[in-house]
Parts: sequence; C-alpha cells; structure tokens
Amino acid sequence: MLILLILTTILGFAMAFSIGANDVANSMATAVGAKAITPKQAAFIAMFLEFAGALMFGAHVSKTIVKGIVKPDFIDKPEYFLYGALSALLASTIWILVATHWSMPISTTHSIVGGMMGFGIVAFGLESINWPTFLHIAVSWVISPFFGGLLSYITFKTISSLILHANSPWKSAKRYAPLLISIAIFVMFFLFFKKTLKMSLSISALYGFLIGAIGFIITFFSIKKMKDTDEYESVENVFKKAQLFTSCYVSFSHGANDVANAAGPIAAVFIILETSTIPKEVEIPSLILMIGGIGISMGVLFMGYKVMRTVGESITHLTNTRGFAVDFSTATTVLLASVLGMPISTTHVVVGSVTGVGLARGVETVNVGVLKNVVLSWIVTVPFTAGLSALLFLVFKSILNIV
Repeated sequence: MLILLILTTILGFAMAFSIGANDVANSMATAVGAKAITPKQAAFIAMFLEFAGALMFGAHVSKTIVKGIVKPDFIDKPEYFLYGALSALLASTIWILVATHWSMPISTTHSIVGGMMGFGIVAFGLESINWPTFLHIAVSWVISPFFGGLLSYITFKTISSLILHANSPWKSAKRYAPLLISIAIFVMFFLFFKKTLKMSLSISALYGFLIGAIGFIITFFSIKKMKDTDEYESVENVFKKAQLFTSCYVSFSHGANDVANAAGPIAAVFIILETSTIPKEVEIPSLILMIGGIGISMGVLFMGYKVMRTVGESITHLTNTRGFAVDFSTATTVLLASVLGMPISTTHVVVGSVTGVGLARGVETVNVGVLKNVVLSWIVTVPFTAGLSALLFLVFKSILNIV
C-alpha cells in the first residue's frame, strides 16, 4: 500500500509537471511572442501565479475523476479503477512530455480523457465508454480553434479599423483603448467568477462589470498620463500593459482550474486504498493541491519555453495589439463555452486565435507547416494516450495478478 501511495504521488507530480510545461503557452506565449516580456520573465511570473491559483482556488472537490468517459455503472472493481487511474496518469504524462519536447501545444485534458478511455475499454469493454461524451470532445477539436480564430480575426480587425488605421492612431487609442481593455477585463473576471469560483451567471456578470468599470477608469487616466513619442509605438505600449495583465490572469486561472487533472486522480487513488470503494466525487486536500501546484510551477520553469516559442513566435508574428486580440478572444470563447456548457480546449482556442490574428493580416503571414504539425498532434492525442493506457493497464494487471 505504501508503495502505491508513493507511486501515485510521483505520477501525479509528473502529470502536474507536464501540464505546466505544455499549458503555460495558453497564458504567456502571446506576451513572449509580442516581446512584452522575456521567456525567462514569463516562466517566473507563470510559476508563481500557477502555484497561487492552484493552492488558493484549486478545485477542492473533483466530480469528474473519469472525465465522464467511463460510465460509472461499469466501474464495479475498485482495484481495476486504481490501476486504471495510474495507467491513465502515466500514459498522459508520457504523451504530454513527448509533445512538449517536440514543442507542440496539445490539450492536457484530452490526454487524461484518452488515458481513462483506454483503460476503460480493456477493463470493462467498449460498452462502458460514454460515446456521446467522447463525440462532444471530438467536436471540440473543430469548434475550439474555429471560434477562437473567428473572434480574434474580428477583434484585431476592429482594433485595426478603430485605432491602427485611423488618421491619428494615438488619439484614437485614447478614445477606444480604455473601452476595449475594460471589456476584456469584464470578460476575464466574469469567467473567473463563473468557471473557477462557480458563482451564478448573474452574480458573475455583476462582479465582472464592476471590476471592468474600475479597469476603464484606471486605463483612461493612465493613458492620459502617457507621453506620445511615436504614434504606433505609444499604441503598442498601451496594449503591452493590457497584455501583461491578461497573460497573468490566464496563468492564475489555469493553475486554479487544471490542477484537478493531476490532483483528482491522486486523491481518488488514496481514497480507494483507504476504503476499497470507488468515490463518485473526491475531496482534494490542500496538501495534494500543493503538490499539484508545485509540479505545474516546475514544469513551467524547466520546459515551458518550448511550447511558448511555437505558439508565440512560430505560427505568426505577434505584436502587443495582436497579442491582446488573441488573449481577449481566448477568454471570451472559453467564457461563452462555459456558459453554454460546450466542451472546448483552451489550448486549441489559443492556437486558433493566434491563427485568426495571422489571417487578419493575410494567409501568407501564417506558417502553415507549423500549423499542420500542431493539428496532427491534436489528432494523435486521444488514440495515443488511450492505446498506451490500455497497454499499461494490462501490464499492471499481469504483474499484480488481479483477478
């Protein structure tokens, strides 16, 4: 039992490490690509914020231990679930680290989904898989980048029309930037209260509006104090400050929301070992959230630069206004999906948004070769993790002689 506890903790930490290494691109890639901050600065900022988000607002109750993929009625053997969870964790971790080594941004949630799916098939049969749920996830591979890309295209075209292509970009920025930035602040805090803190739609919207209004006032007076040296440079500086804020928000929010992907299975295994029953929902202790937070932070620090470079620099060239459009579009798409209950991947949304900004300037500005490799890594994620998890489950079953 002690060996299994140690193994589970190590695998959970490794999973958290891999999540931090790959998903940091969701928050910091655009800021790095637009030269708002350096990769080293991004790593240290994200490391701190990811850990703080995980510890302060990490989901203490995880109700989706099997991600809705394996039907609960079929999970009748605690020992199968125990080794299945370990198999899924290990398979997901391996794939995420391989993808990170290749600098490919993938969905870490889809990785754990594939892992759970693989062990479920070999342990309980094809009928144990919730295929409609899987279909929703598969549809998200198209929905996520499409809507992210569409919104970022529209957002950047709007910024270009109102500000960048105006007769006096700096005067237009003074007029429109506070409004655009305050809308972004509203969306992000609306999303935080709704998705992370699980508040009602109306309360989340109210709090988001109040904070957005404060953001408008601060931005308005901050811009008035700024000196106009070069019109376009001054405009980019305004959005540079906004982009730093949006990147920090996404990083903090990611730590709060995604730590459960690593911490949930750890807590579930601990409960199974202690009670020999399969929990429908799991209380995640602060200590386990801390382990997950540390793992995410270490992944950001030691490997985060790889995927950041792909998303922030390799797909298309980013400036601060373009980066702001990407961050705003990503947060808005995730918010709408959260409100409507649509399954989407933040990673896919970010890549779609970056591509959308590139397309707003012309197809030739998008590196199609890099984009093809990214999409291929998305397609491979679920079948690879499912196959590896199934194989690992059979190995565990054979070694431990589970009957």
